[in-house]
Amino acid sequence: MGRKTQIAIVTGIAVLLLGAVGAYAYDSSKKDTIAEGVTIGGVDVGGLNESEAKRAVRKQLLAPLRHSLRVGYDGERWALSGKQLKVHADLDAAVEEALAASQDGGLPGRLVRYVSGGEVDERVAADVTYSEPAVNRFVREVAGEVGEEAQDATVEASGSSLEIVSAEYGRKLRDNLLTRQLKAAVLNANADHTIAARTNPVEPAVTGSEVAEEYPSYLTLDRASYTLRFWKNLKLAKEYTVAVGQEGLETPEGLYHIQDKQVEPTWHVPNSAWAGSLAGQSIPPGPSNPLKARWMGIFEGAGIHGTEETYSLGTAASHGCVRMAIPDVEELYDLVEVGTPIYIG
Repeated sequence: MGRKTQIAIVTGIAVLLLGAVGAYAYDSSKKDTIAEGVTIGGVDVGGLNESEAKRAVRKQLLAPLRHSLRVGYDGERWALSGKQLKVHADLDAAVEEALAASQDGGLPGRLVRYVSGGEVDERVAADVTYSEPAVNRFVREVAGEVGEEAQDATVEASGSSLEIVSAEYGRKLRDNLLTRQLKAAVLNANADHTIAARTNPVEPAVTGSEVAEEYPSYLTLDRASYTLRFWKNLKLAKEYTVAVGQEGLETPEGLYHIQDKQVEPTWHVPNSAWAGSLAGQSIPPGPSNPLKARWMGIFEGAGIHGTEETYSLGTAASHGCVRMAIPDVEELYDLVEVGTPIYIG
């Protein structure tokens, strides 16, 4: 081998070594740069370093997702802010995966890619998350604002009348549907961020046609006109002229119920000043007992009873009880049961 040949071989080797060193150095300079063609969460991060890639993903992917969600219903609106949603992605892990994918193919493969302008077809997931508890709390808040209890039909009484108060349907938020809609909109920048809430009707337990069945009998007492009325299935069936409590010992106003019923009752005299020497005694049926024929207790010693003092009917003459003519009290006794409401007005 001649000297010129040796020199040529050495030179060639030197050139190869220098080329290899240069290629290695160039490849090393690229290790912190993401290869072209790589995306994170759909955002093109090719040619970017770690910090640049994070900024790009925050700007293009996360920022549009940090919007408020709104729910509307019947002219009202409620908002769930982006701050409360806490939209977040683990960008450290995503960028690390993107850089690792950029090193695939070994040095020769990467050199070919550098020279040819080739790309790495790698789609890295961003793993975007948000606060599900915040969504659930928001739905509960909306449910509380939107929902309404159903109102059962009931009876509104005065001393002289009964009126049926109509039932009203309630409503309940379709909370599971709203939760699904909100969760779908959180991670979709193009979604409609104002959602119309939907509700289901809630039926009342008692309708207007049913309320009369709950009140087969009802009594009202108009003290001003000394009139006791008996209502059957909420329709006026009978009127009686009665006596009521005198001034200072008025028959108590309000809604009460028949608490007990007795035939030929014993009079348990209250410990009151007006009772005089009889206070605290029990007077059996007989001439000295003013409670005649029947007794229907109402409230703390006050009740409905028969009287022989029919001249007192149509006046305020009793010590708090409701006095009736004996035939009337016997008739009424058979019409009402324990528990029958009586409204005294």
